[in-house]
Amino acid sequence: MSATSASFGLRPAFHPSGLDRAQALAGGIVSGLAADILKGSPIRYNSTAGTSVAAGTIAQAAASGVWTGAFAGVEFTDTTGRRRVSNYWPSGTTYQTGSCIAYFYNDANIIYEIQTDATIAQTSLGGEYNFSAGSGYTVTAGSNTTGLSSTALGVSTAVANAGQGQMRVVDLAPYPGNAWGDPFVIVRVVNCQSQYFGSVTAIV
Repeated sequence: MSATSASFGLRPAFHPSGLDRAQALAGGIVSGLAADILKGSPIRYNSTAGTSVAAGTIAQAAASGVWTGAFAGVEFTDTTGRRRVSNYWPSGTTYQTGSCIAYFYNDANIIYEIQTDATIAQTSLGGEYNFSAGSGYTVTAGSNTTGLSSTALGVSTAVANAGQGQMRVVDLAPYPGNAWGDPFVIVRVVNCQSQYFGSVTAIV
């Protein structure tokens, strides 16, 4: 499994309490947002209005800095009056006012699974990393056919003790064929830069 590059973004594995429910945010994505938000993509809250986003909504997170969780899907009523349910937000979609509900995981204690963009060893446990900037692995990468993200952990982004990464490696995902030192490893991580606890940086 981890000998093949098949990144899938952030996938909730478990929560210490046993619950990993997604939040349902009414009006969570601004109508007409000109960016795909794929299932499993890291997202963050917009705290102030910008040129393409609105305060009180969500959008793609960046490859560094704060993020709140993983996108899970969206439903809305389109301009023809048809109700739509999708595992991703298609860029440029418009909807009837008041009809959009965005779903995303945001609890800072959720343990996520994510694939690395290169080999990684057990010595990475406890280490902090950012999302990958590599081709095909970025926070915006993925498939418009499946709606799934291909965001990955950037092994080369390892953060020194004096800094802080976006996620901390806490375990190896216990799947057959997934082992430390494989070309692409599925690891378990927690959010190190949650918007619930850190400084909030707006998207503009």
